[in-house]
Amino acid sequence: MRLSSISRDSTVVAGTDQVSSQLEGETVMLALSDGVYYGLDSVGARVWELVQTPRAVGEVCSRIEAEYDVEAERCERDVLRLLGELAAAGMLEVRGASSS
Repeated sequence: MRLSSISRDSTVVAGTDQVSSQLEGETVMLALSDGVYYGLDSVGARVWELVQTPRAVGEVCSRIEAEYDVEAERCERDVLRLLGELAAAGMLEVRGASSS
């Protein structure tokens, strides 16, 4: 999935073809389809926690902005990049995607 296919208006949710676990403030994930492990730092782990239920990307960005000292533009760029990478790895489902 291309990064541009996810926008603030997209709804995202953790995919079902993965397992994840928190480990000392970080998240470790296993893609069941290919057996590849992924790791997320504390901010990435928080994003992952937020997408355990379907949520608009804009809402994820707003929550991260409120919880961390980050500028809105940088937050959106970084969250979109992370979500795009997770979607490309098959770890995330994107619904209602639109180009931004």
